[in-house]
Amino acid sequence: MNFLKLIRYQNLLLLAFMQLIFRYGFLKLQNIPLALNHFQYGLLVLSTVLIAAAGYIINDIFDQETDYDNRPNTIIVGKSISEKTAYNLYFILNVTGVGIGFYLSNVIQKPSFTGAFIIVSATLYMYATSLKQMLLIGNIIVAMLLSFSVLIIGLFDLLPATFEGNRAAMGILFSMLIDYAIFAFIINFIREIVKDMEDVNGDYNQGMNTLPIAIGVKRTSTVAFVISVVGILILLWYINSYLMSNKLYFAVIYSLLFVVAPLILFVTKIWNASGKKEFHFLSTILKWVIFFGILSVLIITLNIKFNAKG
Repeated sequence: MNFLKLIRYQNLLLLAFMQLIFRYGFLKLQNIPLALNHFQYGLLVLSTVLIAAAGYIINDIFDQETDYDNRPNTIIVGKSISEKTAYNLYFILNVTGVGIGFYLSNVIQKPSFTGAFIIVSATLYMYATSLKQMLLIGNIIVAMLLSFSVLIIGLFDLLPATFEGNRAAMGILFSMLIDYAIFAFIINFIREIVKDMEDVNGDYNQGMNTLPIAIGVKRTSTVAFVISVVGILILLWYINSYLMSNKLYFAVIYSLLFVVAPLILFVTKIWNASGKKEFHFLSTILKWVIFFGILSVLIITLNIKFNAKG
């Protein structure tokens, strides 16, 4: 159980769920060829999960002192699991994840794509050791890595199966993946800022330079508020332009209830939030927004098929 907590198994399950939904709740329901078979796609998901798990482990190794200030009751490295064991687990998970990526890159005859796995692994290490201490850089990197876990689906499942005859259709599907990657980036970026506000005391004691430390918690709340409002406006524009205009009313209702409404709740709460518990609650709201946002791709696909039958 300590190992599962160390690798943040809930977050890994969300990551795997996201990639499976995009494959089997979106791409597989389209009339298009895909490059990977079921087993190979399972390996792609496994590789992503293993590298992410390794990232959580190396982050905990270098975050031991900060965690003693921020969340002393949840410390695992140095307490339940030794630092040496944690390093060994980090090495095993990373090598296995990148190794699977190397195999899949050769399966689709794009050996250079192995570099994507290596870059992600190296970035997670650099994030844990130095980048997270730099103003906003760490927040941007974590948000970008979640976005990349969406884009990698297109790189390995769509791009190799694209040819002149289906290039237009594949382009539309890839553009939808890009839209979801942007959504994941924005929400996760806001969430990382909220988590920095939650951990501001411990980060300050460790000499880190997060946004709440640089400009204060109140001003950071304002920044999160403004970005969230902009995000809501973009979502409403997207819903009106692409869902309402195509009469995807089930998808519209779903998006308003399960994506936009929680974001509005977040906006109303973040303005006056101050305590650690409040920021943790707000972070949880954003995690659910990501979950329901991902699930919306299935709702949209089913709505399109329902309209086609009608």
